[in-house]
Amino acid sequence: MGKLQSKISFHTTKYRADGSVGQMGAAGASQQHSPTHTDAVTSVAALKPDLCVSGGRDKSVAVSSWRSGAALRRFLGHEREVTKVTSALDSNRVFSASRDKTVKMWELHGASGPSQHFPGHDLVVTGLAVSPDASQLCTGSRDNTVCKWDTETGECLGRAAISRNLVTHLCWVPGEPYVIQTSEDKTTRVWDSRELQVAHTFPAKQHIQTCCDVSQDGRYCLSSSSGSAGHGAEATLWDLRQTRARVCEYKGHFQTTTSCVFLPRGPALTPSIATSSSDSTVKVWDQDTAGRG
Repeated sequence: MGKLQSKISFHTTKYRADGSVGQMGAAGASQQHSPTHTDAVTSVAALKPDLCVSGGRDKSVAVSSWRSGAALRRFLGHEREVTKVTSALDSNRVFSASRDKTVKMWELHGASGPSQHFPGHDLVVTGLAVSPDASQLCTGSRDNTVCKWDTETGECLGRAAISRNLVTHLCWVPGEPYVIQTSEDKTTRVWDSRELQVAHTFPAKQHIQTCCDVSQDGRYCLSSSSGSAGHGAEATLWDLRQTRARVCEYKGHFQTTTSCVFLPRGPALTPSIATSSSDSTVKVWDQDTAGRG
């Protein structure tokens, strides 16, 4: 990644296991912050360009600053571990799912309690996707169902069940009424949120699909696979316009690839993706060639 690093000027930030954050830059100053969560962090998502939202085993949802590492808000209300968090970028609404089978909505500048509840799943909620305008929410669960909700009223606008469709992740396609979903049945589905019907199912993989992401231009989606001992554990690039075959695969992890994400693209940078794995590594890939940075 020498070429990439040579084009970027930045301060070095170190995140230590004790939860403190130290910045070493021109000023040489350091800052100390208390841990945001008191137990393992299970999910994180962008909220605004300078804010992120996280959920944890401590049943809490926290809003933190990317720049300082400081926790700005902390929401309590779930009875069990928070499994997923999400938000429409530049929205003031935060959504969280939990092992208590519920989904809650929180207002960034509102009261400390949830502003809306979305009950209705029979098992742990494992997928969340919010529309770009934050008016609709799609949720998925290990109960084999996907639901659509009105975020203002909390009304369930639709519910679809598919046998063995144990949802692992959901993400909304920017500017489109489509939602991508990965599943333990080894498939990646494209849902039309308007009627809550499956618009397309990609060819099944050999392993459980653990996570998905969509590029900012809405042209491509990623899915990641479980695996062990070097078998499986890849990420797959799919073209949402040519929906019959995979475009590229990113192989190199030795354990389950737990997450995959498109990296923001700068004017002088090639399209890249990042993957994380149970093998304790994060890898950055050239999106087009599958070469590792």
